[in-house]
Amino acid sequence: MDLSSTVSGHFTIITVNATRIDSVAAIQFKDAMRAATDTAVGTIVLDLGHVGFIDSSGLGAVVASMKQLGAGQQLDIASLTPDVAKVFRLTRMDSIFRIHDSLDALPHAKAG
Repeated sequence: MDLSSTVSGHFTIITVNATRIDSVAAIQFKDAMRAATDTAVGTIVLDLGHVGFIDSSGLGAVVASMKQLGAGQQLDIASLTPDVAKVFRLTRMDSIFRIHDSLDALPHAKAG
């Protein structure tokens, strides 16, 4: 799974450079997230702007990524595409994660 990471203000932004997070990619996603968040501090924002499809395995991988974070780390979500946003709403994951409309909507940060 291709992830890229940048720091913007108080946020570590991890961008998923794939169009799908499904059962085929879920384990790779979890492993890549573990590596990407290992040294991150504070709020980590998962940018899902390129992801057009997520299934229950992918959603489980996102939740597992949140649960493996260390003390003082938090996982937020940003830039949900309409289909992925619908999955988050239907599964009530929108009540578990803080969701930002876009990276530009992050408080005191700009996409970069």
